[in-house]
Amino acid sequence: MSRPVAIIGAGIAGLTAALCLARRGFEVDIIERATALTEVGAGLQLSPNASRILIELGLLSQLEGVWTEPERIGLVDGRSLRALASVSAGAFARRRWHAPYAVLHRASLQRILLAAVQSEPRCRLHLGREIGKPDEQTIAAVTGHLPHIIIGADGIWSRLREAVPGAGRIRFSGNIAWRMTLASDMAAGVLNSEQVTAFLGPRAHLVAYPLRDAGGFNLVAIIEGKETDAVWVGKDSDERRQDCLNAFADWNAGIRSLLKKAAAPTYWPLCTVDDGAWQDGTKTVLIGDAAHAMTPFAAQGAAMAIEDAFALAASLSENVSVADALQKFEAERRPRIARVRRRAAFNHFAYHARGPVRIGRDMVLKLKGPDALAADLDWLYGYGAPLR
Repeated sequence: MSRPVAIIGAGIAGLTAALCLARRGFEVDIIERATALTEVGAGLQLSPNASRILIELGLLSQLEGVWTEPERIGLVDGRSLRALASVSAGAFARRRWHAPYAVLHRASLQRILLAAVQSEPRCRLHLGREIGKPDEQTIAAVTGHLPHIIIGADGIWSRLREAVPGAGRIRFSGNIAWRMTLASDMAAGVLNSEQVTAFLGPRAHLVAYPLRDAGGFNLVAIIEGKETDAVWVGKDSDERRQDCLNAFADWNAGIRSLLKKAAAPTYWPLCTVDDGAWQDGTKTVLIGDAAHAMTPFAAQGAAMAIEDAFALAASLSENVSVADALQKFEAERRPRIARVRRRAAFNHFAYHARGPVRIGRDMVLKLKGPDALAADLDWLYGYGAPLR
């Protein structure tokens, strides 16, 4: 067996990394503490920089069976429902960025990745295996052999991060995400099934888009919260639900009605991982949220994990030592992640603007127009695309 790889975590990052590595000839063990893979969080936006990699892995036909390619991404005033700006997607995205912009349920993507991993002879999935101490001996007790490379794809609460000296620490962002779904017949007159819509307002915003594989809409309401809220994860309560509704009290009545009617709301404090080391200089490396969890204001969390998986496999395939490959991977990815973080911070500022700043934002968006807004995204969505 040549350079066996152990991946801790079988989420989107871990499964994508397993496929990328297996396609390059690596033998891969994926270790997951859950006894069954059940993804939570409802919807997911897959921008062209991410969908391009999944297509290269041969998953296009499966994805097209479950995703929707919205015609546009729209910004809308949450109080008046006045359109502020839009960027074309759909066929435009395929032409400009050479890959689709799509939305789907997270569980659907994980299911497709899982099926691909299970059909890949170089991959072995170990479910229900807890790695308390993530060292090579503990891993070997699960896989039957010592790993040459250890990849931490175990999310924001990563245990493998403890094995990387100088790794970033978890920090509460000051924002709360309420995730919920809405039946299509409840959204008439307010939500557009042809687009991803970001409704903007003071100190809060709401993102809505159709979920073909769920027969309705995905809603993500992001509001400001307190640091004590960080202990609440994926839970709901009447008191907490009212916190969400209060944040939209002066919004359009139609929006408020949707939030009241939406099903299965869950409450997610948005945490990030500070800038820190991603690898230990020898054989252990972190990818995705384990390395650099960020706020969702640029809708790039899953995309960055998918990019990481692809880039890491490419670095490890070069004729260099593992240590050199990990250093190359980190050096290549750091500027990209930093730029995406800056974009997310800018979007946060713009989406939650109030007073004169909000007025200025609206004027800038109107002056820019769709073509200029699309050009502003070329660096993000066009990553890895063939040169035009």
